[in-house]
Amino acid sequence: MKHIRGQAIVALTGIALLSAILIFLALSANTVERPNYGGTHIEGVAGRPSALNPIFSQYNEVDRDIAALIFTGLTRADENGIIQPDLATRWVVSPDGLVYTFTLRADVRWHNGARFDAQDVLYTIQAIQSPEYKGPPDLAIFWRTVAISPVDSSTVRFQLTQAYAPFLEYTTIGMLPASLLSDVSPTELAGHPFNKRPVGTGPFRYVEATADSLTLEANPHYYGTRALLARVQFRFYPDYETIFAAFNRGEVEGISRILPNYLPKARAVTNLKLYHARLSGYSLIFLNLSKPAFQDKAVRQALLYATDRDKLVSDVLQGQAMVAPSPIEPGAWANDATLKPYPYDVAKANALLDAAGWRERTPDGTRQKNQQAFAFTLVTSDDPTRSALANEIAKAWQAIGVKAVVQSVPPTQLLQNFLRLRQFDAVLYEWRTSSSDPDQYENWHQTQIPAASNMGQNYSGLNDRDFSEVLEAARKTSDQAKRVELYQKFQQLFADRVPALLLYYPIYTYGVDARIRGVQLAPLQTASDRFRNLAQWYVKTKRVAAPAEGK
Repeated sequence: MKHIRGQAIVALTGIALLSAILIFLALSANTVERPNYGGTHIEGVAGRPSALNPIFSQYNEVDRDIAALIFTGLTRADENGIIQPDLATRWVVSPDGLVYTFTLRADVRWHNGARFDAQDVLYTIQAIQSPEYKGPPDLAIFWRTVAISPVDSSTVRFQLTQAYAPFLEYTTIGMLPASLLSDVSPTELAGHPFNKRPVGTGPFRYVEATADSLTLEANPHYYGTRALLARVQFRFYPDYETIFAAFNRGEVEGISRILPNYLPKARAVTNLKLYHARLSGYSLIFLNLSKPAFQDKAVRQALLYATDRDKLVSDVLQGQAMVAPSPIEPGAWANDATLKPYPYDVAKANALLDAAGWRERTPDGTRQKNQQAFAFTLVTSDDPTRSALANEIAKAWQAIGVKAVVQSVPPTQLLQNFLRLRQFDAVLYEWRTSSSDPDQYENWHQTQIPAASNMGQNYSGLNDRDFSEVLEAARKTSDQAKRVELYQKFQQLFADRVPALLLYYPIYTYGVDARIRGVQLAPLQTASDRFRNLAQWYVKTKRVAAPAEGK
């Protein structure tokens, strides 16, 4: 009897299980999986926050990452570098290009519930304009040339001293709440507790911080698309290698950046999904154009022909770069897509050097001219990847009789002791552009050559009126078609005269646990732009009725 009862229980259990499976299959056949709200994403970042304040965050990558989620500006740049409305709904530019009038959104609230208005814009810009401002000097220098006046609570007017097409790029900076900070002087602001517990208008708001982490939650007052994730937590590590180890231990779900030398290891991790996007900026070799050898265009062209950039990208950078034919990145609205990179051509390089008079050889094979050997120092940072690149380039140049001795120095010394003082022969450098506007005035205009009274960034010392005239005109007109025409001329001049040796555009690689879905990476202006579509990331799902066929 017990045996029969046991068989009956087993049979009933089997029937119940089969029924559950059939019901599940029936439901599955008539439903689809969709993203759902909730869940937390944990990101590992290299470094620690210093000041979570958009007018001070430019020096610290962790600050920029977190501030990008907490604060928003009057405008924002999309993945193509086009300026779009954000806290402002629209703007009007006067015919002479000197006055910009912004209309502010009426539905914006700060994280504490207070309303956003023109006084917040006024406070933010005046804090940067103050002589006591302790943020980036170039930001202050620019804003001190602009007069700001609220027209009413929802309208702000900016008066420029001269037409300046890249102005809208400056309006992407995050706004600060006047209601909380109006009594705080610019001197006090740099060290104010607000920078540790910020209040913004962005899609996420501050919750708490510990010595090793900081947590944000979705902002219920946000005027834009509601985030699917409930929380984002940042965990702080000393370097990217440590973050990688933390991912393998299950401590984090995102690795803020995977450097080229870690790529083989990262590709072997089955639950780590890699995303790649071009990062704004370019790697190049500055040649000191005050040196006689580098004043000859043919010599500069020869060095570029002798540099196998495809090999550098594939072997040293593990494919994480694109060979650069222009200082304006591909995909940017001003890029000249017709330009092609100089090919690797040793025969052409040798012919150019011969024609330039570098025919004689020293006993070790180095070319010479007028009894002067073609030998110089190539300085770069002591980052292992940079040093490897420099040594490969020096090896390639040795094959055409040019001797470059590599010197690796700390990054701070590279800028302060070599570039700014122009005390160098050649420098391998990665130029990171913080603006989505194609303006290159500060890099290549003849007035921007660093000197005792000038903190310009024309480190090569390019003193070419043709370049300067094009750059002057391009930043003064707001006619985008005209700007495209001018910047294409600039790029063609650059390709012909080779004032510096362009190498590549860097590729940013981001690693995220495969369980985090909805992640997309478009071209990035800064690393924090990896969060551009964070509102669509999700970890939770739900089943909903499948749409009717044909709908």
